[in-house]
Amino acid sequence: MPLFIKTRALLAVLSTAAFVVTSATAFAQSGGKPAEPPKAAADSAQKDNQKKIDEIAEASRTLTGAAGHPECVWLGRRVVALLWRDDLDTAFRHLDLYDRFGCPGAHIQATFRCLIRQGNIDPKAQETLNGRVHSCWLNPALEPEAAPAAAAAPAPATPAPQPPAR
Repeated sequence: MPLFIKTRALLAVLSTAAFVVTSATAFAQSGGKPAEPPKAAADSAQKDNQKKIDEIAEASRTLTGAAGHPECVWLGRRVVALLWRDDLDTAFRHLDLYDRFGCPGAHIQATFRCLIRQGNIDPKAQETLNGRVHSCWLNPALEPEAAPAAAAAPAPATPAPQPPAR
């Protein structure tokens, strides 16, 4: 029995020593300072949150009735974006909540109609889906942007020069 107890004690001492050595190495690698979140990421997150708050406040000022309530704006914009992405199951679950808050269903329909009339989003453009949904939410009667005049009007066809007659 004494050999068994000595083996257990030796095993406990070795595992404690291994733990101390590895934790000391990890502490030395970290520099002894607690990890701090990157300041740029925190600033970016704060700006995004402030932008969302400002957009909802703008909708509350611009729209009259229930469509301007913050919960209707938030849920309604999500429903329209989900419909655009063809995520119908999630959109209908959000739409149930939208209806439960007493928000106007006709505004969802008008906003989605506006979004469809705008056409596909050009991947090279700076505009995002959320930005387009927000502008359509504020003004469902928004007309699609006209194509640049140079692209819309084809260049006049000029006849090929004729060789001189002999």
